[in-house]
Amino acid sequence: MGKSWPASPPPGPEAAEEAAEGTVGRGLEALARILRSAPDRLDAHLGGLYLLSEDRQLLELAMTLGAARQFTRPWRHVGMTTPIPVVEAVRTGRIVWVGGAEEMARRYPRVAVAMPYSFCLGAAPLEAGGTTYGSVFLIWPAAHPPELSGRERAELDALAAHLAGRLASLAAAGHRIRPGPRPVPAEHHLPDRRPTAMAARLPEGVCDINLDGRLAAVTPAAAHLLGEPVERLLGARPWAALSWLRDPVYEYHYRAAVISGQATSFIALRPPDRWLQFQLFPDGSGLTVRVVAADAASRDLHTGTPAAPGTPGGGDPPAAPEPSAGHRAVHTRPGALYHLLHLASALTEAISVQDVVSMVSEQIVPAFGGQAVAVLMAEGGRLRIVGHRGYPPGLVDRFDGTPLTASTPGVQASTNPVPGFFETRAELERLYPDRHETQDGMAAWAYLPLVTSGRLIGTCVLAFAHPHRFDVEERAVLTSLGGLIAQALDRARLYDTKLGLAQGLQASLLPHVLPDVPGLEVTARYLPCTEGMDVGGDFYDLIRVGPDTVAVVIGDVQGHNVNAAALMGQIRTAVRAFATADADPSTVLARTNRLLADLDTSLLASCAYLRVDPARREARLANAGHPVPLLYGPDGRAAPLEPLTGMVFNVDPAADYPQIRLGLPIGTTLLLYTDGLVDTPGADLDRALDDLTATLSRHGGEPLDRLADLLIGRAGQAEHRTDDIALLLVRSVPG
Repeated sequence: MGKSWPASPPPGPEAAEEAAEGTVGRGLEALARILRSAPDRLDAHLGGLYLLSEDRQLLELAMTLGAARQFTRPWRHVGMTTPIPVVEAVRTGRIVWVGGAEEMARRYPRVAVAMPYSFCLGAAPLEAGGTTYGSVFLIWPAAHPPELSGRERAELDALAAHLAGRLASLAAAGHRIRPGPRPVPAEHHLPDRRPTAMAARLPEGVCDINLDGRLAAVTPAAAHLLGEPVERLLGARPWAALSWLRDPVYEYHYRAAVISGQATSFIALRPPDRWLQFQLFPDGSGLTVRVVAADAASRDLHTGTPAAPGTPGGGDPPAAPEPSAGHRAVHTRPGALYHLLHLASALTEAISVQDVVSMVSEQIVPAFGGQAVAVLMAEGGRLRIVGHRGYPPGLVDRFDGTPLTASTPGVQASTNPVPGFFETRAELERLYPDRHETQDGMAAWAYLPLVTSGRLIGTCVLAFAHPHRFDVEERAVLTSLGGLIAQALDRARLYDTKLGLAQGLQASLLPHVLPDVPGLEVTARYLPCTEGMDVGGDFYDLIRVGPDTVAVVIGDVQGHNVNAAALMGQIRTAVRAFATADADPSTVLARTNRLLADLDTSLLASCAYLRVDPARREARLANAGHPVPLLYGPDGRAAPLEPLTGMVFNVDPAADYPQIRLGLPIGTTLLLYTDGLVDTPGADLDRALDDLTATLSRHGGEPLDRLADLLIGRAGQAEHRTDDIALLLVRSVPG
C-alpha cells in the first residue's frame, strides 16, 4: 500500500505536471532496473524495450541495454508490417527466437543485411491485462546454443511479464511511458575505464572503447602507434578520429565483436607504410583493444596469402584494400544500407501507386522519425497529389492542383532534380514566404525528386512533426531512396493505366442491369480476383430469346488479364447472337465452340446455358465443361444437377453438347456459379461443393439478395482471391 499523506489543497497545474514527470521518471527507472537484470538472469549482453505508439501502428524503441543503442538506429521506429522479430512477437503474442546468423538470413533477410554477424536473438511481447504494450528483445553471444532452453524461455517470459506489469500499473495511474527522441540507456553509469598505471607501462598499445563506441582510455603506447595524441583520441570513435580507419570493413570488425561477444582482429595500414594489428576483446561493458605492429604473417593475411596456423584474425572477413596516398574511404554505415535494401525489397511487392505510398509510409517514414508522406506529380501544368499518408483528412487536398508557376518547394522539387532539406519552418519560410503546401502543421521537410531513366516524374515529401536535423548520411540515403521510389512509382503508374483500361473493358462487357422477366426472379454477384490485374474472364447474362422464353448463361474464360476479358466479351456476344436466333442450348454451345476455334486463341473457356420457359415452368440445360448448377426445390432440399457435360470450349471444334430437361415448379431456385466459388488453393473440391449445397439447402428459401450474400460467404470477405467469382440465382415465382 502507498503512503498516506495529510490533506492539502489541490496542487496547481505546474505542481501536477512536476508530479506526473516524477512518476514517469520513477517508472522509467523501474523499467531500466528490470531490463538491467537480463544479463544476470539470461546471460544476454544486449537488448532493448519497444513500446507501441498511440495509434498502435508503430513500435518505438524506448530503452536499450548494453551497446544496443549503437546498432538499433535503423529500427528506432518500425511499422507494424515490418518483417523483424520484435514486430512478429507483438503480432503473434508469442516469443520469437532466432538461433543464429543462418536462421536470421532465412527468416528475416532484411535484418541479416544490416547485421551480418553471429548472434542469437529472442523477442517477447509485453502483455498484461489483455493489453499489449510493446516487446522486449535480447541478444546472446554467438557461443549460445541455437535453441532456447526451457529455463531461458521461462526467464524471458518472466522478464516480459515483469516489464508489462510495470507498464500496466503506470497506465492505470494515467502515466503512460512515451519514448523520447532517443532511446534511454538502461545503465546508470558506465564503469570507470581509465587505464591503470600497470596498463600504461605496457610496451604494446591498449585502448578501451565504451558502450557508445567511443575511446574511453588510450595508453601512451597506443597513442604513439596510432600517430595521434591521447587528448585528441579520447571521446572520439576510432573511425572518426583516424581517417585511415574510415573504411566500413573496420567498423564491421568492431560491430562483429560487440554483437557476437567473440574476440576478433584485423590489420590496417597507417599511412604511409606502417601496418598495425588490432585485437578486439569484448565484454558487457565495452571493448578492450590491443594495438601492435603487424608481423609478416599477419600482413600476409591482409594481402591474401594464407596466414600461419594460429594467426589472430584467421577466418575473419578480409581487410580493406591498401589505401593510396591521400585516400579517404567513403564511410557508409550499415544502417544506411539497411534502409536502401529494405525499401528496395518492399517496393518489389508494390503494384499500384497507392501500394508505393503505403510502402513508403509503413517502411520508411517510421525509420526516419517522420510524421507524414505525400507523393506529388506534375501533370497538365499543375502539381497533383497522387497519394499521401499521415496528414489530417482533407488537409493535403487543399494543395492539389498548385500551378507549376507557383514558388513552392513542392513545385521546385517536381521541376528541378535537386533535393531540398528544411530542418525548421523558419529555414523553409526564408526561401518560400508564401508557403502554400507547407501550411500543414509540420516543422521539417525533405523534398526528394523522383527521377527514373533520366526523367523527373515528381517529388516525394517526407514531413516531420518537430524540427529535424538531416546529417550528411541521412541526406544521401533519402536521396537514394527517392530514386527507388521513382522506379516503383513509374511501374505502378503504368500498371494503374493498364488496370483502368482492363476494368473499363470488363465493366462494359458485363450486363449493368438484368431484365425483368415475368415468372422469374434473378440476382447476380461478381467478385474479381485480388491477384494480377483484378480482372478476368468470368461472365453471366440474361437474354430474352422470344416472347415466352429467356436464356440464362454463365461462363469462365481461362486467365486474369486483358486477353481473358476481351475473349469473354467475344464469347458473350456470340452466345447472344446464337441465342436470339432461337437456337436450342446444344446448338448455341456447339456454334460458340466452333467460333472460338476460328479465333486462333489458346485460351479455354467453360459455359453453362439454360433456356427457360417461365409459362411452362420448365427449362433445358446444356453444359460445356462448367461446374454443375445446384437446384433447390420447393420441398426445401438442394442437390447438384447431373447434366451430360460436354467438353470445354476450344479443345475439339466438333464437340457435341447434349441437353437435359428440367422442371421448374414455383419455389424452385437454380444456382449457377463459376469455379472460383468452390475451387480454392488447398481446399477439397468435393467437400467445398458439399458445403455449398448444404448452405443452399439451409437458406434456399431466403430472399435472393440475402441468399446470394450467404452463398458468397467468406469468399467475398477474403483479402486474397486467386480466381474470379460469378454467381447467378434464378427463382421460379408466380407470373
